[in-house]
Amino acid sequence: MEEESLIEQLKNCGAIQFGRFVLTSGAISDYYIDIKKASTNPKTLRFIAERMAEYTEEYDLLAGMELGAVPLVVALSLQTDIPYVIIRKERKTHGTGKGIEGDNINGRRILVVEDVTTSGGSLLKTIRILRENGGYVDKAIVVVDRESGAIEKLREVNVDLIPLLTVSEILKK
Repeated sequence: MEEESLIEQLKNCGAIQFGRFVLTSGAISDYYIDIKKASTNPKTLRFIAERMAEYTEEYDLLAGMELGAVPLVVALSLQTDIPYVIIRKERKTHGTGKGIEGDNINGRRILVVEDVTTSGGSLLKTIRILRENGGYVDKAIVVVDRESGAIEKLREVNVDLIPLLTVSEILKK
């Protein structure tokens, strides 16, 4: 089972942690899924990219918001030869002032990549930025969905969220 293999990879690299954590959404959790720990491990990062590659066929571009999604989107790009763009959390106030780094996205089909979703706020921001700049987004892929409303929130903006794993699958192992 690919899910079990990914869970083992995440456990082995220390990405699954237990304790008291404050999440980006502000929620308190007794576990933390640290995909940055996984994405700095070449073997685990490669494994994640291989799993994500199965969902990329019809896309012109990949996109990820800084910081957590960047290694994932780079690895996926290398795996599939699909170019990528990086979405800045805040538009630059110097140089070119870009909010999107990479190729022109206007009129292109874009698969959004994320590390972990809780409420879906970061993904919604990424999707809004891409759409405001002419990109077509109908799908996002995430390593782990914490099952706290992201799937439903994305559905409201006509985007399907594809989790490689859900937190339920991780916690039952």
